[in-house]
Amino acid sequence: MRLSPLTGTLTASLLFLSLGLGPAALAQPATSTAAISGRPVYLPSEAAGGELRIVEGVPVMLLEGTPEQIGKQIGTLGARSAQELFAYPKDFLEQFGSRVASAFAWPMMMQWAEGMLPMFPEHHLREMNACAKASGLDRDLFVAANTMFDIKKMVACSTIFIDDERSETGSPMLGRNLDFVTLGYLQRYSLVSVVRQPGKHTFASVGFPGLIGVLSGMNDAGLAVAVLEVYSSKDGSPKFERSGTPYALCFRRLLEECTTIDEALSALREMKRTTYVNLAIADKNGGAVFEITPKQVVRRDPVDGILSCTNHFRTSELGTPFRRGGRRYDALERARRIETLGTDEVWERLHAANAGSMTLQSMIFEPKTLTLHLAIGECPSTEQPRRTLELGPLFEAPDSKSSQR
Repeated sequence: MRLSPLTGTLTASLLFLSLGLGPAALAQPATSTAAISGRPVYLPSEAAGGELRIVEGVPVMLLEGTPEQIGKQIGTLGARSAQELFAYPKDFLEQFGSRVASAFAWPMMMQWAEGMLPMFPEHHLREMNACAKASGLDRDLFVAANTMFDIKKMVACSTIFIDDERSETGSPMLGRNLDFVTLGYLQRYSLVSVVRQPGKHTFASVGFPGLIGVLSGMNDAGLAVAVLEVYSSKDGSPKFERSGTPYALCFRRLLEECTTIDEALSALREMKRTTYVNLAIADKNGGAVFEITPKQVVRRDPVDGILSCTNHFRTSELGTPFRRGGRRYDALERARRIETLGTDEVWERLHAANAGSMTLQSMIFEPKTLTLHLAIGECPSTEQPRRTLELGPLFEAPDSKSSQR
């Protein structure tokens, strides 16, 4: 459905008026945990050269090959088992949109989403198309799933970085809560995807099947990333730049192409960006937050070995009067009272900053050892069992995958 310029302008206004929600305004439906129990969503299987394995109680998709091969593996192993997941974009619009705007929001969002496809990295677009074909689901659902974060802000999140001098493990740690409206079922579909591609870094992404981009992940060089959306900036950038590349695809490129924070910063500054986000980032030697708008990327570094982040810009270049304090940020900052922190202490700070029924994935990355500590399944995820995945063996060539079953 192609909308006229006048209709598109009116619809855009209705969409943003009805969905002009910050994280504090997103209330979960009363059934936010009703769909968690029941049979497992993912079962061990092999298909199209890929494998879905349960590792330490965590579903892990092992994906390898060309974009078409990887897309077929995702569509067969993951997306077919998670068909309810792909109702999420429409369900979200219906849950939080007004009655009038809901009739217009989906076609308007799809027009914008389709308009962003030329900005997809070519191999990401091929992978998404192959995934949609293999799943047997409507391609529009995959297009929406990979662009809706840029079109409508809905992610809260908290991160905390601990440098190696304050880390009990001797490795930098990046802790992260993904806070997101689940609509009662999203939390069931979390998994880890390990992606091996010729000529690129292998990486692990904590996400959902069919999400081609990366919201949280780490590559085989120990570069780890976690995105947090931001709702205001003082640099005058548009809140949504339709000619940009979806941010989750930008962050996947960082894991595919970069080894260090400095390399990632240079690469990100060359990319066409869509909106305001923070990117918490760590490598084997340190950590930072990139404050990102369509106009610029500003780096914020740790103070006394600790760096907390939520949903505000805090640099002098981009920070607004709303950047100070907040319950989640203050909860993270209490880590400064502890001289040396281990994974337990970092987890305590993540739990103190959890957003209740919106916190569906919690994790700690250790870049030096390629270790991921992860809790998923129910909300808040900080109350769920914490599983430890050694990613090194999962990053290795297929003939050595049997080392972690």
